[in-house]
Amino acid sequence: MPLDISRVRAILLEVPRHGKLAYCLLRDPRVPTPPKLALLAALAVVVSPIDFPGWIPILGDFDMLALGILVVKVFVDACPKAIVDEHREALKAGESSFDEDVRGLVGAVRLGTRRTGSRITELVAGRERSSLEDRTA
Repeated sequence: MPLDISRVRAILLEVPRHGKLAYCLLRDPRVPTPPKLALLAALAVVVSPIDFPGWIPILGDFDMLALGILVVKVFVDACPKAIVDEHREALKAGESSFDEDVRGLVGAVRLGTRRTGSRITELVAGRERSSLEDRTA
């Protein structure tokens, strides 16, 4: 079977979209609990330090990345279609819970960076004053 680069590219472009969508659906209280638990359990297997040997049927044959992609796709497919469509539209508009959380994280990082920069500036200025006072004394 020849490698179709356009198909690979399409799949790789879909991974972040499905990941963001899965994040939004996971946070949505209207999504039933069983698909959420299945997603979390499968993702725990993906990030687990336990390496499943090749002799275990299915798990041993799957690459962990492929398993992660499959799990997210199955989770999205298991969610109610109306809720999935609502979250897809919110993602397109930049108004999803994922976008809000990213904006909050970026804001927190900026604030922390500014505070750290201010503290460094104050420390440097304090040392310069102290050094100048030592020289004049």
